[in-house]
Amino acid sequence: MPDYPTRCQWAGDDPLMQQYHDEDWGVPIHDDRALFELLTLEGAQAGLSWRTILHRREGYRAAFDNFDIHAVAGYDDSDRERLRGDSRIVRNRAKINAAISNAQATLAIQAEYGTLDSFIWNFVNGKTLQNSFQDLSEVPAQTEESRTMSKTLRSHGFTFVGPTICYAFMQSAGLVNDHVTSCFRYNSLIE
Repeated sequence: MPDYPTRCQWAGDDPLMQQYHDEDWGVPIHDDRALFELLTLEGAQAGLSWRTILHRREGYRAAFDNFDIHAVAGYDDSDRERLRGDSRIVRNRAKINAAISNAQATLAIQAEYGTLDSFIWNFVNGKTLQNSFQDLSEVPAQTEESRTMSKTLRSHGFTFVGPTICYAFMQSAGLVNDHVTSCFRYNSLIE
């Protein structure tokens, strides 16, 4: 009998990935700063692995003022250059620009809707969607909800928010429970 929990296969044997899986992934987030951070990191992941981004998360937090939305929204060209030279993050110009413009779009969302939290959670009617996948191969790359989220975010000026990125964001922020049913975290995240 194994003395370790049964996890979703994607957590692998990397201790940081396992910790993220066990403590963060799929846990509902209702804090605007944390949602902005996750949206930024999911966008940074485009074309890369989550493991790559997760191992740079602390560097991102340091480089982006701990994802203070007002601070990032106010970044200027000197900040862009600073970030382009920061080896702790993915130094892709478009992804850096997206983080800044998405912070500005987040402020606009907050002004119009009150919070990013209420805006984002509206895509799932305020409640985690409970899936019951038995195998990782059953988990979709995108859903109708993520396509709607992507289209809506884009209409509000967000970038790097395609439907696949939005679905990964929904999974990580707990808008959906996509832990496989055999995973030790699955039942603990059912509301």
